[in-house]
Amino acid sequence: MKILVINCGSSSLKYMLLDMKKQAPMSSGVVERIGEDVGIITHKDLRDGERKFREDHPIPDHDVALRLAVDHLTHPEHGAVAGVHEIDAVGHRVVQGGETFKAPAVIDKAVTEAIRANIPLAPLHNPANLTGIEVALELFPKCPQVAVFDTEFHQTMPPRAYIYALPYRLYEELRVRRYGFHGTSHRYVARTAAKLLGKPLEKTKLITVHLGNGSSIAAVDGGRCVDTSMGLTPLAGLMMGTRCGDVDPAVFTFLADNKGMSIKEIDELLNKQSGLKGICGMNDMRDIHEARAHGDEKAQLAFEMFAYRVKKYIGAYLAVLGGADAVVFTAGIGENDDFVREAACSGLEQLGIIIDQTANQGRKTEACPVHRPESPVQVWVVPTDEELEIALASRAALS
Repeated sequence: MKILVINCGSSSLKYMLLDMKKQAPMSSGVVERIGEDVGIITHKDLRDGERKFREDHPIPDHDVALRLAVDHLTHPEHGAVAGVHEIDAVGHRVVQGGETFKAPAVIDKAVTEAIRANIPLAPLHNPANLTGIEVALELFPKCPQVAVFDTEFHQTMPPRAYIYALPYRLYEELRVRRYGFHGTSHRYVARTAAKLLGKPLEKTKLITVHLGNGSSIAAVDGGRCVDTSMGLTPLAGLMMGTRCGDVDPAVFTFLADNKGMSIKEIDELLNKQSGLKGICGMNDMRDIHEARAHGDEKAQLAFEMFAYRVKKYIGAYLAVLGGADAVVFTAGIGENDDFVREAACSGLEQLGIIIDQTANQGRKTEACPVHRPESPVQVWVVPTDEELEIALASRAALS
């Protein structure tokens, strides 16, 4: 079975074709700068090593972007399939499923309308996701397609974790609540970690730590998410590359009164000008480490703030779970940044987390433990694979 995974952003489109018998990618690519004067498509043929191909030309919309992707997927020299008829299913990443979707959904008219109805909850993401679905339905008319939601994994949270302390009518009328995101990543690493621990998933307590330009943490009890750091939107929780994470909500009023800023300007500030970038002017942790090494005090502060907030959430979720079998780091920073992993776990020895500085050193391209043998709570690095998780979820939905 061959499944094409599509992830549509506002100005980009990522895709990956997977051979589900091997659970391995056959090809992948990204289309960037959609709608700008010159767009870029980078395609990788992964069947025998890696061959990369790049084209630069105008890509006015997602329709053209997806057609370009299909051209490369079916290219006579570097295409993984001879034609679209060889693709058995298409899986779509959709950011916000609201309370409508508690599992992946085979796409039909009712599903697309439900995704459209959830646009107010994710106005920056769901329209692009929906565009990708509509174009794919046209290009693959005979191919079953599945929507897999970032929020779905977190739908097992109890009301005490997802209801905000706002007038209850706002939840009843507008569904204002905590939803959480990065669900496909948290599910994948939780399931993988349980296997590595040699325990059934339903008998594990895990803290999954997804750290990238966007970051979130989840408390996973028996394979079910019971709490997560992101909220109504991906702005809440941890400090991130350009997002502030948790702040006093009165900041909005304070900035409006004292800086004369509009709601849109404040929203732009908190989402795109804050986080690591807001503190030190850089949102790439590699640049921050280089600046730290040269004595940049603001870079050092940004690093310490980031790791400190990760540590606080780990401690909180140990309390939520009543202890944990493992803390699992994943995603770009979680997998590659030993400084962040060490700083986030430092000082948690009394809570049962004892990291091994030697084992923790360096980037991790494969799953591995980074705790000391005597550590009651294990610490693992598990590379995430959201595309494979979407493909697996799509196959399960179709079966």
